[in-house]
Amino acid sequence: MDQMMGGDGGVIGQAGFPLETWFWEMPLCTRWWTTATVLTSLLVQCEIVGPFKLFYSFRAVFYQHQYWRLLTTFLYFGPLSLDLVFHVFFLQRYSRLLEESSGRSPAHFSWLLLYATTCLICMSPLVSMPFLGHPLSSTLVYIWSRRNPDTRLSFLGLLVFTAPYLPWVLMGFSLIVHGVVPKDEIMGVVIGHVWYFFCDVYPPLHNGSRPLDPPMWWRRLFDGPPAQAIDSEGALHNVPAVGAAAPAPEVR
Repeated sequence: MDQMMGGDGGVIGQAGFPLETWFWEMPLCTRWWTTATVLTSLLVQCEIVGPFKLFYSFRAVFYQHQYWRLLTTFLYFGPLSLDLVFHVFFLQRYSRLLEESSGRSPAHFSWLLLYATTCLICMSPLVSMPFLGHPLSSTLVYIWSRRNPDTRLSFLGLLVFTAPYLPWVLMGFSLIVHGVVPKDEIMGVVIGHVWYFFCDVYPPLHNGSRPLDPPMWWRRLFDGPPAQAIDSEGALHNVPAVGAAAPAPEVR
């Protein structure tokens, strides 16, 4: 699989590493999202649960109170097959790269997932798309590709390009293979571009303002209350959590 889509941005694993080590080395959110995706497909394959119980439906969720669909719509990529392996590969690879780049705290990456899943659920009725795992993966792929403009990738060992072209290459490949416009990947690109703009382009132009950063209460869910340190004058000061932006200096 790495031969089909290789590059400098990381690999799915290293030769000789046990599967257990590879699993526990994944960041928290990526680890459990990948695990839940594989387990969901196994449950469907064993006919313990049917796919019709997993997709998102506004009526089923908000009128019949089947709230689990808000989660399972992002976990089911289809039955056990080569296509599932392909999706899990992209999911864990680019999700892992993004989560590792966001710091040791899972607060920022989990906030990104909450933003993307909320947007996809709101847009789903407009495009009649019941399963939303693929556009969520496309969102992460787009954000990673924009943040790594110099990374070189190869597709099928024939086409070599830089990372920002990756979403468009995947769209073209999907269009050729399936013969239909890939609405799921277009949704992912739109949602990913909004996040990329407000997190990477907007702040330098507006004095460091970051409107899509997680709020403090969300960070405390993962990091706990901020630690305190005593300065040279004996005063207590909060110490920012790992991965959190440092507070602006006080103007006197």
